[in-house]
Amino acid sequence: MKITTETVDPGASTNVKLRLWPGVVAAALVVIGLLAGLLLPAAMEEGRWAGLFGSMIGTLAIFLWWLFFSRVRWAERLGVMAALIAAWIAMRPLLDPSILGGAMGALPVLGFTVFAVALVIWAAAARDASAGVRLGSAVVAMVIAAGFCTLVRTAGMNRGFEFHWRWTPTPEDRLLAQGNDDPAPANALKELPAAKPHTDSVSSSAAIAGDPLQPDAEKPAEWPGFRGAYRDGVVRNVRIETDWARFPPVELWRRPIGPGWSSFAVNGDLLYTQEQRGDDEIVASYRLSSGKPVWRHRDRVRFWESNAGAGPRGTPTVSNGRVYAFGATGILNALDAASGAVIWSRKAASDAEVEVPTWGFSSSPLVVDDLVIIAAGGRPAAYDIATGQPRWLGSDAGFSYSSPHLMTIAGVPQVLLLTGRVATSIAPGVGTPLWQHEWQGGAIVQPAVTEDGDVLINSISGMGGAGIRRLAVTRGPDGGWTVEERWTSTGLKPYFNDFVVHKGHAFGFDGSILSCIDLTDGKRKWKGGRYGSGQLLLLADQDLLLVLSDEGELALVSATPDEFKELARFKAIEGKTWNHPVLVRDILLVRNGEEMAAFRLETAQTRETSKWRGR
Repeated sequence: MKITTETVDPGASTNVKLRLWPGVVAAALVVIGLLAGLLLPAAMEEGRWAGLFGSMIGTLAIFLWWLFFSRVRWAERLGVMAALIAAWIAMRPLLDPSILGGAMGALPVLGFTVFAVALVIWAAAARDASAGVRLGSAVVAMVIAAGFCTLVRTAGMNRGFEFHWRWTPTPEDRLLAQGNDDPAPANALKELPAAKPHTDSVSSSAAIAGDPLQPDAEKPAEWPGFRGAYRDGVVRNVRIETDWARFPPVELWRRPIGPGWSSFAVNGDLLYTQEQRGDDEIVASYRLSSGKPVWRHRDRVRFWESNAGAGPRGTPTVSNGRVYAFGATGILNALDAASGAVIWSRKAASDAEVEVPTWGFSSSPLVVDDLVIIAAGGRPAAYDIATGQPRWLGSDAGFSYSSPHLMTIAGVPQVLLLTGRVATSIAPGVGTPLWQHEWQGGAIVQPAVTEDGDVLINSISGMGGAGIRRLAVTRGPDGGWTVEERWTSTGLKPYFNDFVVHKGHAFGFDGSILSCIDLTDGKRKWKGGRYGSGQLLLLADQDLLLVLSDEGELALVSATPDEFKELARFKAIEGKTWNHPVLVRDILLVRNGEEMAAFRLETAQTRETSKWRGR
């Protein structure tokens, strides 16, 4: 028998028979999932998230294939994985801050998806090379993958992540590039009330005033602040035309605005809102009729976090000739409503001895008698409206992005604050708790009151709503309070989208879909229409919801329990839109972190006026 021998090169590729097809299949799954997550229309929100989840499953499959089913030598398997992990670790400090902090710090993990696809592409390209060449080229492939990850940024989340190239300007960058459009200084400012100009050493620049408009300080503002006079999102004594095919909203003006999630306060021809421009947090006044700036007050602070972006979260409150505004870093300002001049200012976060929450302070100031009340996170605090001096400070009951809410129960005025651990009712004059109800979770939206005096609260869980709970609150003969849970419903689960109460039903968001529940038992009546993380108003006089989607689309929806019925739809503004709309008389105000606009809605009154002018 003849025996032949053959010298084998240990580094030759003939010793390695790479099984490639499982990696290719998994990489295809990753790519399809990413394309679905990024390119599917917003209406297919579940498809977007399913795509992203599928891409993560595909990424795991690629790593399992490489480590256990690729058939290459263990030294090469482990060497390539070591190069991949080393490149990922080295990449992290170079990532854009929006990526590094995205999804509460979890977004960089998605970088492994890019590395996984790069691994498969490299394996296919280098399959016939020697082991040494393969390992060296693997290092190069991982460095290229890491470099790609450092070239992108995110504009936050809205039905998924919004990715952009790192070098492309943000809407705020484009606004700042237009130059300073502050209104020209006024020749004379309104005489201020007798009050200390600053009661705490907050470093604030003087207001930049334009043509000062004297608001009627004696007359209550038509829309004094967050969600209206009662913070319930209800518009009364207004009826609009619902046939938008014949009578569409008419644009009055549109202008860019700095980022922020504030809504509007309106008094006469002045509107007030908050925004961020560079390193300045701004309280601003504009003309309702034209959108032209009247004045801006600037504080040299900036709040930013990756998921929701930059800017203030609260909405100003206008009362008796003054504007009260609470910024995202905890500065509370009292400003003259006509000129923006500072009356007093407080570092409320320092007063309350609390840190700035993850998503910033979001409370909108509440004026009750001679007090202005805020929530510094989950800690309520009250200040004297004349001087800004602290009057009382409540206890910290867990994080909260909700605002103090004035309501009357059993004839007793009280301020209700929802926090992460408990709903607390407070006697506004002294700050002492009247009653409490525990519900662990979190708080973002406002409570509500039913027509027969019960209280509706909500809680959140993880990245969504946990449901609505109805409480019966009674006061005994001895003055003590009793709280009884009537029901808890998961038929309506608002996250940061406020709901409204109308004729024995609640209307709001269940995830991204509009829903109606019966307040008798909490059971769902209908669910329909996809508006994302939108907001809504109730036009009570005509059983109508005015819904603003998170992509800037307006919709009219019937506020009846029979069925979901969308009556009209209209594209109002561009960009991610989480801000609450406002309707004053026949003027609708909408905004987001990029632009704001005003529209005239046809009403019976405007129609008659048009006929009269046409004669």
